[in-house]
Amino acid sequence: MSDAQQAFIEMISKRLGRPMPTEKPHHPFKGAPEFWRSYELGLEQRIDLFRDNWAKAGGHSFRFSTMDDVKRFIVEQAQSLKARQILQQNQPELLSLRLKEQLPSCKVITWGPGNRDELVAHAAGADIGIAWVDQAVAHTGSIVVTSSGNTGRSVSLLPTVFLAIIPVERLKTRLGEVLAAYDGQPRKHFPAGIHFISGPSRSADIENDLTIGVHGPGVVFALLVG
Repeated sequence: MSDAQQAFIEMISKRLGRPMPTEKPHHPFKGAPEFWRSYELGLEQRIDLFRDNWAKAGGHSFRFSTMDDVKRFIVEQAQSLKARQILQQNQPELLSLRLKEQLPSCKVITWGPGNRDELVAHAAGADIGIAWVDQAVAHTGSIVVTSSGNTGRSVSLLPTVFLAIIPVERLKTRLGEVLAAYDGQPRKHFPAGIHFISGPSRSADIENDLTIGVHGPGVVFALLVG
C-alpha cells in the first residue's frame, strides 16, 4: 500500500471512529450463491420469461415451429418494409433460407471475409440485419451474439431493423450460464466480441428524454424457433 493510500484509509478510519484495519477483511463467499447457480426454469417457462422481459425493453418476439415459418416471416417483413438491402451473417442456417431467391427485388448481402470497410458501409445502409443467435437469457431478456470473420457485429448494430433467430434450445435461464461457457477458454478459441442485446438501441440525455434507434436498430425482433 502506498503512503497516499495509507493516509487516505487512516483519514476514513478516524472519521468513522474506528481503529485502522491491519488485516484484509475475510470474504467467505465468491460468485453467485449456490441456490442461484442451480436455479433453472423449464423450457416453456424460459420462453415466457424471455418474451416478457424482451417486450419490456421494447422488443418484439414471435415463436415458430420450423425454419420454413421463420423464412415466411422474414419475407413478409421485408416486403412490408419495402426493404432494398438485407445483411445477414455467413451462417449455414441463414444461407439455407435462400433469401436472394425469395426476394429478387432486394439486395441480400452475406457478411464474410473481404473488404471490411465495404461490408460496414453495406451494414450502415441495410434496412434489415439478420443474425443466428449464439445464446439467449430468459432472466434478463437478452440475446448473445458473438462476432467473427463470418458474423460481424455490424450485422446487429447498424441496420434499421434487426432480426435475431433463436433456437429455443439455446435459451438459458440465467446470465451466469452464458458466461460460464466462456470461462477458462483458451485465448485462441475466444470470440472477437461477445455482444449482449436487450431490445432496440436507446439513448437518453441529461433531462431523461429517451430516444429509440439513434445508435443502432430502432426495431428488433426475436424469432424463437423450435
